[in-house]
Amino acid sequence: MSESEETADVIDAESITDGVGEGEVLRSDEPISFYGAVEPDTGKFIEEGHQLEGENVAGKVLVFPRGKGSTVGSYVLYGLAQNGVAPAAIVNEETETIVATGAILGEIPSVDSLAAPLDTLANGEVVTVDADAGVVRR
Repeated sequence: MSESEETADVIDAESITDGVGEGEVLRSDEPISFYGAVEPDTGKFIEEGHQLEGENVAGKVLVFPRGKGSTVGSYVLYGLAQNGVAPAAIVNEETETIVATGAILGEIPSVDSLAAPLDTLANGEVVTVDADAGVVRR
């Protein structure tokens, strides 16, 4: 471990996809269904009543427990990436197939099974998700 890694706050995780993404945390305590919840052209969260309603996922480290809903959600994640408005990275408690497939197709760095609870990552906090190394760095 390098000196900078020894002084950084590092949370171990399991890699779902490859890559490194950095950005502000946008955290939801609720599962997310990308189909019908996020506009693929803009990245705006439009699901009425969801705690992220009105937020934008573009360039954010999107932190949420797990995905839910239609398999079309994978293609919404892919569409976000194609339109340049994808999350910088995804962090889940448990990544299910829909989110994993979308992250793979969209080349969005993704991890799950953090060694700390998701709520230790605060909204607005800047973190780096290093899916290659299986860690989240503050």
